[in-house]
Amino acid sequence: MPSIKTKDGVDIYFKDWGSGQPIVFHHGWPLSADDWDAQMLYFLHKGYRVIAHDRRGHGRSSQVGEGHDMDHYAADIAAVVDHLGLKDAIHIGHSTGGGEAAHYTAKHGKGRVAKLVLIGAVPPIMVKTPANPGGLPIEVFDGFREALAANRAQFYLDVASGPFYGFNRDGAKISEGAIRNWWRQGMMGGAKAHYDGIKAFSETDFTGDLKAIDVPTLVMHGDDDQIVPIADSALLSVKLLKNGTLKVYEGLPHGLCTTHPDIVNPDLLAFIEG
Repeated sequence: MPSIKTKDGVDIYFKDWGSGQPIVFHHGWPLSADDWDAQMLYFLHKGYRVIAHDRRGHGRSSQVGEGHDMDHYAADIAAVVDHLGLKDAIHIGHSTGGGEAAHYTAKHGKGRVAKLVLIGAVPPIMVKTPANPGGLPIEVFDGFREALAANRAQFYLDVASGPFYGFNRDGAKISEGAIRNWWRQGMMGGAKAHYDGIKAFSETDFTGDLKAIDVPTLVMHGDDDQIVPIADSALLSVKLLKNGTLKVYEGLPHGLCTTHPDIVNPDLLAFIEG
């Protein structure tokens, strides 16, 4: 399997298909590069080079005990980008991967990133603080940690079967395959990485990153996102970006890249080629 070893000895698995302008995909918690199948195949067939990695502790990357924070996540993808010699790349991040992509672009992307896309992304900050009164109470994320520690397999099944894809909504078209694939990806990763990752995606403040990013950035979000509520994420992020564009999808869930690739993919292509 293709992988690189980071400075602190972590093996980071990645996929690298095709040629042309590179598109780098950053997956959400607690998934893997496989979550981008519908986008990677689409853009491969459009003549792009598509790259996706498994975050440390996730998927096929090393199940290390430490470094599960945004600084390490961004440094890891910077190592992949350097190894592959990528320039003029489009970076696309979903959920936690949106935070990672923003942090990478701000800290490591100077002269390398052409455009950025944040889909159902966690920035600016998820948790409720005095500076972020509209955020989710810390008790919500404590509940995630408790459920993960008690029975990770059941917790992941419940998330995929319900709020992630909006399958708990009346009239939802439920995909058993999507549920099983989400569960499969989650259980491939390490419990320690996923446990620590909850703090990384919920408590990291990306405000400074968003303000520092000057490349064209598309912010895409479903207005029925039950995982990352739109009011305290996309609607705030686009105001902090120097060159941001907001695209809101009525009624679409958090996992819209899987449930509605027929809508998402053409919009991504239009932004990339625009």
